Amino acid sequence: MDVLLIAALVVYAVARRMMGQPLIAKDVYVPPVILIGIGLHGLLNLRPTPLDILWLVVTALVGVAFGALRAATTQVFPKDGVLWQRYTWKTLVVWVVTFAISFGVGALALATGMHEEVRSIPLSIGVGLLGEALVILARSRTAGVPFKR
Repeated sequence: MDVLLIAALVVYAVARRMMGQPLIAKDVYVPPVILIGIGLHGLLNLRPTPLDILWLVVTALVGVAFGALRAATTQVFPKDGVLWQRYTWKTLVVWVVTFAISFGVGALALATGMHEEVRSIPLSIGVGLLGEALVILARSRTAGVPFKR
């Protein structure tokens, strides 16, 4: 059930961003922090092995990298005195590639001994959104236009 809720939220966010929306700082930076927090909290009662931790780091790096790539394909532009963002068709392609590669890396991690219970969908999505947020932050600073309040 949690997976379906998270998937629905991601689809909703992607659809809104495809239409274009003003950049609001809390909408860009709060979701990754919350999802990473949920993911890390879920790991508190587990005893991950060094191999589990290695795969968590690898999957986090993959997530951040693809998040940054997604942000690089996003249009960031001034409109009505504030900064807006809009996903492009390239962004959608990166989302699809991200899911495919994340699935493959996850399958490889499990095949090489990572424990299933250590895998965290909120953590994976959160680090991807963090990578996206960091690039959006850098791009917004060069635009010289404020976020919407």
